[in-house]
Amino acid sequence: MIQRAVTRNIPCGLLLELRDSIVALIEMSADKHQSRLNARDPRLRRHRLGLFLHWGLYSITAWHEQDQWRRKWKRPDYAELAARFTARKFCAHHWLDVAQELGATYVCLTAKHADGFCLWDTGATDFKSTNAPLGRDVVAELAEACSQRGVALCIYYSIVDEHHPAYPHRGGRWEYPCPLPGDRPSRSNYLSYLREQVTELCTRYGKIHAFWWDANPQKWRDPSINALIRKLQPGILINDRGMDAGDFGTPERDWDTSVDTLTKFTQATEACQALGSQSWGYRREEDYYTELHLIRSMAKILGKGGNYLLNTGPKADGRIAAEDQRLLRQIGKWRSLTQEAFDETEPVSDLFSGREMLVTRRDALTYYIILHQPPATRCVQLKPLVSLPQAAVELTSAQNIKVRNDSLPWDHETGIGFLRLFQLPRRVLMETVPVIKLTFSTPPQFRQSPAGESRHEP
Repeated sequence: MIQRAVTRNIPCGLLLELRDSIVALIEMSADKHQSRLNARDPRLRRHRLGLFLHWGLYSITAWHEQDQWRRKWKRPDYAELAARFTARKFCAHHWLDVAQELGATYVCLTAKHADGFCLWDTGATDFKSTNAPLGRDVVAELAEACSQRGVALCIYYSIVDEHHPAYPHRGGRWEYPCPLPGDRPSRSNYLSYLREQVTELCTRYGKIHAFWWDANPQKWRDPSINALIRKLQPGILINDRGMDAGDFGTPERDWDTSVDTLTKFTQATEACQALGSQSWGYRREEDYYTELHLIRSMAKILGKGGNYLLNTGPKADGRIAAEDQRLLRQIGKWRSLTQEAFDETEPVSDLFSGREMLVTRRDALTYYIILHQPPATRCVQLKPLVSLPQAAVELTSAQNIKVRNDSLPWDHETGIGFLRLFQLPRRVLMETVPVIKLTFSTPPQFRQSPAGESRHEP
């Protein structure tokens, strides 16, 4: 009787919030998926480079994909953009043509971003592309095109929803400061909505390669939702921004400086980067990164054994902007010339003392030197490697590279002549990321010091 009297005096909204908090604690304690996959997992190795597609109502204002939150739109005013979403030039095959020029083997589409607008014919809300003047299921058309062309499809889904009345806003990133008038905030009710949409996405569109959670400021954990995804899509990959620890990490825009200190990834990692420095969605007069910066960023991740997801934001009409296409095409040319250095190889930079380069190995006789940082000189010393290669070729220019293993002044105390690449082509050093292929006739020899024994790497 006392318990009933106490609970009778607690406001219903507070009771729901307390219930949601208790449920969250129980779910977190039940999280069975605690560790990411190994970086060598074959599901990741099959697809190393992807094209990220940020598209939605925000392409109309052409300012930022988080326009509603960053410029503090009133919800009804932002929702009116749906009436202008015509996208008359949208064609899924156009997007895949651009992906093919990049060399991407998978694409990831923002099926629902934080504004809550859905790019598929969901039965859970009317705020969707099939109710807009476009009148088409974008996810369905992209899934069909991917199936026809052998491209893997990944789905992005924002946990925050600025449109749904059940989402419990608390003033975090992507959120309103508090629930809006007429909202009925409830974590459990919102997660029921989320489950319904996740089920639709995982059952209607064929094979889904990966599920890409984002925008989770309240750090919700519900392993049962990821378990549902895995049940509906056996073998799917799930990132680390959602309902449990996920399968792979997602460092963003070169902001994670810990990535720079690694010689290789030991856990599954997919770095994501945008073409523009300001926005992931289409931005009019975007401040684009240079293609050299983007190639260096890509080389750094691929050379350490990670995957790379490079983003473009299609315009409101559905076409990818000309400058985006130009950048992706140029990056794709570098990728095609150097792909052998990254695919079906292993990162072995930790065998070498220098940190101004990355090294991968295809087999016992084939090594690749990746100069992913701005060069200080035209020489690279590969200490402690002493063997001379049979051939040394820079892949982007097909030029033969000069090699020696004579002793240098700085090595006078050891007297060892370590392998060095010298007089590297000036133009190549300044205009791209050079990748030098070294081919040996026998497994190369490494020496650590005059007193140390020589060794061969398997």
